[in-house]
Amino acid sequence: MRRSLLPLLLAAPLLAPLVSQAADAASEAPVQPQIDRRDVRAPRFPSNDFEVGLFFGPYSTQNFGSSIAVGGRLGYHITEDFFVEAAYGRTTVSDDAFKRVLPGGVFTPGENKLSYSDLSVGVNVLPGEVFLGRDHALPSQLYLIAGAGTTHFNGQRQQTFNFGLGTKVYWNDSFALRVDLRDHVFSLDLLGKRDSTHNLELTAGASFLF
Repeated sequence: MRRSLLPLLLAAPLLAPLVSQAADAASEAPVQPQIDRRDVRAPRFPSNDFEVGLFFGPYSTQNFGSSIAVGGRLGYHITEDFFVEAAYGRTTVSDDAFKRVLPGGVFTPGENKLSYSDLSVGVNVLPGEVFLGRDHALPSQLYLIAGAGTTHFNGQRQQTFNFGLGTKVYWNDSFALRVDLRDHVFSLDLLGKRDSTHNLELTAGASFLF
């Protein structure tokens, strides 16, 4: 028993400093890091919810042939699938075909302009891509659209319904090319009888998103 205690007694002077250091370390408070925090502002990325554009293309007025229409559009994308759009367009209509059988034609003098304004709702249905060559592709979007508005023609103001479809090709996040096909439906009375007319419009244009 005495022999077993002898090594411990001999090692005690060597262990005493280590035990003292461990006790001092345990009694010290933990180091608190001193970090200067700075204000970080998150970057603001454009939402590109608004869209403004110009368009042109043939407008076929029923019974009066086709002529070039020009106009503009302003849209707002509510979600990735739905958007609303206001549009204004105008064209010149000719009654030369009627002048062959009716002296003076059917239009009131100076009233051969047709203009329309409407508000429509669209839904995106088929996203895809348009390939330019073998190595480059641009995102595209097919959509359906319908709405209501007003048409001014030959001194008459008629309620108009429009419906159709279109496709949009995005050149980048802020610029897109569009092609639209619409049918503008309104009633018209030029020959003493009121008829519902279908007036097709095929336009191409460009849009800027911001």
